[in-house]
Amino acid sequence: MDQQDSHCTAERELLEAVSRITTFSTTSPTDEEQNQPKAEISCQVRKENPQKDDLQDSSASLSPNSSMTTKELQEYWRNEKRQCRQVKLLFEIPSTRIVEHHLSKYVMYKIIILQTGSFDSNKSVIERRYSDFEKLHRNLLEEFSEEMEDVTFPKKTLTGNFTEEIINERKLAFKDYLRLLYSMKYIRRSKKFIDFLTRPELQEAYGCLRGGQYTKALEILLEVIGLQERLTRGNPVSIVPTLCAIVVCHKDLENPASAFEYGEKALSRLHMHTSHRYYIPLLETMITLAYELGKDFLSLQEKLEEWKAKKDPIRVFTLKELAVREYVQ
Repeated sequence: MDQQDSHCTAERELLEAVSRITTFSTTSPTDEEQNQPKAEISCQVRKENPQKDDLQDSSASLSPNSSMTTKELQEYWRNEKRQCRQVKLLFEIPSTRIVEHHLSKYVMYKIIILQTGSFDSNKSVIERRYSDFEKLHRNLLEEFSEEMEDVTFPKKTLTGNFTEEIINERKLAFKDYLRLLYSMKYIRRSKKFIDFLTRPELQEAYGCLRGGQYTKALEILLEVIGLQERLTRGNPVSIVPTLCAIVVCHKDLENPASAFEYGEKALSRLHMHTSHRYYIPLLETMITLAYELGKDFLSLQEKLEEWKAKKDPIRVFTLKELAVREYVQ
């Protein structure tokens, strides 16, 4: 049995024994925040190329903590078990549409992103134009020149860009292009690739949030969070800002139960990252929501007091103040 199988087997055994576990002795990991997401699930801990693979799998540094409740431990090992399953995504471009806006005219390509190997009811649908693909290609060439040296990109033509023949050719070419990029580990993990698939929608959502359009912002955020999860399963901390934005929207729309639900999801990703900039604002919001809903807020209050006792007093933004600062540019 190789090292990877041993790792997954050990996790399964720990999951089965978790109800009997009361304390763990562990070395405390660092709380350093990881800014760049990884786009695959893997049980592999060792980096294959340290010079290029700067995106450390956050799960590799995590370990169960003695302060966790039984429920938190069960959730921890459930997440660990899920990370033993590799996620593979399938890209399809079924249709296009021509957009005419003032003096410009361009083709929008509809991209459907599915998870293979299971029925994916939460498929993601986005639209990108030729210039978006072109920008992605330029950015990837700068960072991954070696990996990209054999990747071809559909060239622009002087005429005929809007003919059915050219559009259909590009539709197939872009589908193959995305599949090829995703097949390369360093690229599918890269921030530039993930931003291409999620950033425009997130920018729109946060713009709506800043403008007080919470219903519209929430609609977009709920659409994009599923795709973010599939792209960054190896680094669950990276989607905390989006989860917290959903909390803010639900709270301002007076849906405290839904706000609390997404807040719990965000908190579960920050157990080992209590220095994360969202940790204390989220904790304070959860205490308010728990009190409003008649839930146990004392345990949350204890965590807050414990954190304050260890840290020097600093000015902490509210959850909403943090959210409106995301994707400003």
